[in-house]
Amino acid sequence: MRFRPSPRSEPYRETTRKRAAFLRKQRLEREALPLFAEAIAARQHGVDAEMARRAVWWGEAERARRSQRAADWRRMRARLFTFDPALRRTIRALWRTCPYPADPHSFGDLLHQIAIGRIDPHRPPWIFHAPTQARTTPNPATFDAAFRQIGKRAVGGGPKTTPADELIFCGNLGAGILFLTSRVRLVEPNESFYTSSNHRLRDSHVGRSGHWIDIEVRGPCSDADLALIERLAQAADTRPVAVRRIVPFGAGTEARAAS
Repeated sequence: MRFRPSPRSEPYRETTRKRAAFLRKQRLEREALPLFAEAIAARQHGVDAEMARRAVWWGEAERARRSQRAADWRRMRARLFTFDPALRRTIRALWRTCPYPADPHSFGDLLHQIAIGRIDPHRPPWIFHAPTQARTTPNPATFDAAFRQIGKRAVGGGPKTTPADELIFCGNLGAGILFLTSRVRLVEPNESFYTSSNHRLRDSHVGRSGHWIDIEVRGPCSDADLALIERLAQAADTRPVAVRRIVPFGAGTEARAAS
């Protein structure tokens, strides 16, 4: 049970400020009724007697406060045991992590809120519960509506080749999240080797045979989804598009072992 220990009891500390404050209080009492100042002064006791009285009162007040706090904890624990055992275990686990102060009154308030139905112990309001429904686009009209670009990098390149942009998209058509890797490729893969280096730098000859879009799909993707991706990608680009499914390494072996 989470609780905050009470501070260690210490004896009453007598200071010059406390003595001066008490003397000032007595002076103000006399000045408030100047006609009865002598009578008031006769009833007032000395500062040493007041400090001794406070020292005795301080210890008694500390013992009473600690006894009352212990009684409150016993009362709240008795109230906790009025719940059924399963709910009691849930409340104890909830109390260990809740933002309430670790005192019996806050614990009693938590029990009261649970008893009247204002707090669900299985879904406390101070914990954010995100929706579990995945964001899907089962019938997208365009490629941009179905997939969102999440990455881009330049691949290839070198003394005899021109680097190409590789784009990464993600989306969910309903079966699970898909990752698409799109790359522009030459129709004639050896064209860059047949072109002189100065022409390649000016991009005047590279790609004269044309380009095509190669899209790799990773994730749970059926044949119908694969055809849909190819249709959407082809509608978004004038160049030929080829879509292929990438099977993770070892997935085929696991499938054969399961069968």
